[in-house]
Amino acid sequence: MRDADNIRAVKESGVDWMGFIFWPDSPRYVQQISSRAGIIPDYSSLTDLDTLPKRVGVFVDDMPQNIVTRVVNYQLDIVQLHGNESPVMIDNLRRTLDPDIHPGIEIMKALSISSAEDLQRYHDYVGHVDYFLFDTKTPLVGGSGKQFDWSVLDGYDGDVPFLLSGGIGPDDVERVKSLSHPKLLGIDLNSRFETAPAMKDVELLRQFVTAVREG
Repeated sequence: MRDADNIRAVKESGVDWMGFIFWPDSPRYVQQISSRAGIIPDYSSLTDLDTLPKRVGVFVDDMPQNIVTRVVNYQLDIVQLHGNESPVMIDNLRRTLDPDIHPGIEIMKALSISSAEDLQRYHDYVGHVDYFLFDTKTPLVGGSGKQFDWSVLDGYDGDVPFLLSGGIGPDDVERVKSLSHPKLLGIDLNSRFETAPAMKDVELLRQFVTAVREG
């Protein structure tokens, strides 16, 4: 998300968390440019930030000081690490943020999955993160619109809650409703609900969220 009006509309669709991507190579990259420039709105115009869903900042092998700056400027609740970040880096980041800058900040580690073996990498991060995000393994860093074989999730026997990502779209309602893993916390909805990069189809989101929750 990065358009102020779209953010306000999406928050009414029933989503619980909202993502802001701070990876410069992403077409959804959030820059701090004034809305007067007609490109990306200044987030100071979002005077109702406190009423938004939880805010997730997405980073890819970024410098810790950059992450800290975004946590402060965008009042992030969760830091999602989508690169090759080590457990040591994650621990140091948490100590920097919590409690002095953001008490109780949560950290999510994304893992790219194409096989049961990929899934087992989660062991490296147990005790260091609050959530996992299991995404489709591609040459890109997320946002591929492709799904992996969800049956490999049966091999996840950890205690850390996880979110499922990777190409979930409006036609996946029944597949999502059929998932029953005890540690599945939620699903990530992105490219297949967009009219353009970082612009969400609010009605599609609302319909999907309602249909899933009714199940």
